[in-house]
Amino acid sequence: MRVASPAMDEPAAQNRRTVDVLGAKIDHIDLDGAVARIADWIDHPRESTRFVAATGFHGLWIAQQDRRFLEILNSADLFCPDGIAPVWISKLQGGGLHTRVPGPSLMSAVLEAANERRDSSFFYGDRSETLDALKTRLERRYPGHRIAGMRSPPFRALTAAEDEAMIREINAARPDILWVALGLPKQEIWIHEHRDRLEVPVAVAIGAAFGFVSGRVSRAPEWIGNSGFEWVWRLMAEPKKLWRRDLIDGPRFLLHVLREHVRSKRRRRVAP
Repeated sequence: MRVASPAMDEPAAQNRRTVDVLGAKIDHIDLDGAVARIADWIDHPRESTRFVAATGFHGLWIAQQDRRFLEILNSADLFCPDGIAPVWISKLQGGGLHTRVPGPSLMSAVLEAANERRDSSFFYGDRSETLDALKTRLERRYPGHRIAGMRSPPFRALTAAEDEAMIREINAARPDILWVALGLPKQEIWIHEHRDRLEVPVAVAIGAAFGFVSGRVSRAPEWIGNSGFEWVWRLMAEPKKLWRRDLIDGPRFLLHVLREHVRSKRRRRVAP
């Protein structure tokens, strides 16, 4: 791990551009910019771990119902618009975001850069069979990248002793990047609550990316994602897992966005 340099925080904060989307401070950034920022943070770590969030409508919808989760998302050092929903809402509000930064694309691009830079990663989350497939693919595709460790936690709350042991294992492995795939919002909350105890330059809440990057779950073509219909592709691939989110929460989120848009227009009309 590189030596911490707290003085690097100020320029990074000054150069950050965010767009307010339903109260969430989402970064105005593209994929290349996100990869470059993470690489810079690895080269110039600070005492506390940098937190990267990447979510779309699902995270925004939970944040509308849970103020604490909205605050956790806004505490991220980098908040990528994973999904087309934040981009569309931004345009509905008058512009700002121009492109999405999908979690699987971010993870693949960072690993490709890590292959050249000789960076290392620790993978925390998902199922053991997914981690096995991920390990096989990464070792073949990115031989210059080092897998510092992998751990699939039990599907229950960890005891205090287990939690402390997990932190010790991650820190002992000394990775440059910690990828956390515990599902939303658990993964974001986990990073937020542990970032001051982690000795890792960057921790990324990456959702279902382990399955996509490992090849166990097929990704929708880019044109489908950009057109806003990636949810249909994923629903067909994993109906039992996603039916409630896409068929119930999705329409409720859309109505909420339209309601907020109407309220915003009314407020602008009465403003002096």
